[in-house]
Amino acid sequence: MSLLPVPMGVYRHVTALNPKQLREKNIKLVLADLDNTLTAYKITEPTPDIIAWSGRLKEEGIDLFILSNSHKPGRVSAFAQALDIPFQGKSGKPGKAGFLRAMDAMGRTPEETIIVGDQIFTDILGGIRAGITPILVLPVQLAGNPGRYIRYAIETPFRLAGRRRPFL
Repeated sequence: MSLLPVPMGVYRHVTALNPKQLREKNIKLVLADLDNTLTAYKITEPTPDIIAWSGRLKEEGIDLFILSNSHKPGRVSAFAQALDIPFQGKSGKPGKAGFLRAMDAMGRTPEETIIVGDQIFTDILGGIRAGITPILVLPVQLAGNPGRYIRYAIETPFRLAGRRRPFL
């Protein structure tokens, strides 16, 4: 297994991931990053499109689980409770332990699981280290932190390579 952080596809938003197609690929668990993947930073409530997408996942028998590195105690829990889904903050991505704990809590294997995130060196690399299919989405909101522009620029070659490897 290569540890090069190349995602299996790059999608404009999590809602571009079709739940029916995920089920057809035997996906039963979607681990999703919170900040800049499901929502913009500091937003505590899911948008209607995320609520609808979460509902379609449930209809297909797929669990959604928020896997976040956030250290803000109420941030992840409030968002997850609004969707009525499980969550884990302080996950330590790109370490694989947080991914393994989440899969264990949900009774799923790496083969049944995907990670969806906006960052190559946390979400994608961590998923690869845990043996999970990594899927990259464009950041919900890039503006705000100048460090994000630098990080995304460094990630560009991996993002481009991921575009040539669609999962769905």
